[in-house]
Amino acid sequence: MELGITLKRKARKIYLGLFPSSCSASSYILSLDGRGEGEGEKTFASRTRQISQSVLSLIAAVGLHVFLLAAAVSHAAESPYKIRIGFPSLAFSYMPYYIAREKGLFKKYGIESEYIQMRTPIQAQAVINGNITYLTSVSNGISAATAGLPLVILISFCDTSPWVLVTHKDINKPQDLIGKTIAVSGIRTSPHYFFQAFLKKFEISEKDVGAISTGGTADSFLALTTNRVAGTVLTPPFDDKAVSLGYKKFMQLGDLADIPYVGLVTSQTEIKNNRESVRRTVAAVFDSLAWLRANRAESTKMIVEKFKVNQTEAENTYATLIRLLNKDGRLSPKVARGYLDILRQERSIPADFDPMKLADFSFIPGGR
Repeated sequence: MELGITLKRKARKIYLGLFPSSCSASSYILSLDGRGEGEGEKTFASRTRQISQSVLSLIAAVGLHVFLLAAAVSHAAESPYKIRIGFPSLAFSYMPYYIAREKGLFKKYGIESEYIQMRTPIQAQAVINGNITYLTSVSNGISAATAGLPLVILISFCDTSPWVLVTHKDINKPQDLIGKTIAVSGIRTSPHYFFQAFLKKFEISEKDVGAISTGGTADSFLALTTNRVAGTVLTPPFDDKAVSLGYKKFMQLGDLADIPYVGLVTSQTEIKNNRESVRRTVAAVFDSLAWLRANRAESTKMIVEKFKVNQTEAENTYATLIRLLNKDGRLSPKVARGYLDILRQERSIPADFDPMKLADFSFIPGGR
């Protein structure tokens, strides 16, 4: 607005310079008739040159005004890249995404994000259908990709998982779970596979322990604390929260199997059609990871507020998350191959299948 006013004033000044009084151009030329022939022609020619130069200046000023105005309109009209990310429930492992939006990191990269609560088993197909742009379960992404869906792993934050079997206090040994029911986020999800590994370790048949699917970690916690189940598989801060309510951490499960954890997964179509949006999204997530590492106190405060836990529980959760994060955001080949071995128990996967072909880490910012 100020630029337009300035240029208008400049144009007016040039116009006034063409004609020294309020008279029109024609009346000014006629006024030359009263002068001597030589003097009038000389004055007229000189004034004509001045007018020509001034007209050129006026045209240049107006042209500059139009150019800058068009550039401003174009910039204002540039739309942000819109993305939708699917999450099964509230979970501490999604802190990088909470931070990316709440601290304006997506906005910094021109990304407008929308978070959609959606059960893990349907997220892969939702990405293919275009209902969401990304899912965050790397294990789910690999499972769906080996089944034929054209999905791509962009980031894998962690090489290990923090899943914990939490039970009622009267469960003292694994066999005490026989005849009882436990809760998992979903069938063929990480909690389910970890619990299967637990049963296998202690030679308990899956048929001897019932299981219900809750849809997410927060709902599994609710199933435990409303006494619908004898135990469940949780992550921080829900495990500490359960302990404060009288339940107990029965066993750490993260070391029982190689299962990828949290990251970022999208479709081949999204990469082909919206590479710049993908690049910016990945860059924002990496900025969020850096912010998380650098801001312990504020991150802990966010955990307290978001998960309704006390300071000690939040600090333990933060420490666990930082311990889990890997250095470069890349999927571990060992973990990926170990996970394929688990999937082979359910379906046929060629022995020479390379799970790393499902990943594209070219969007990870240089130097990571």
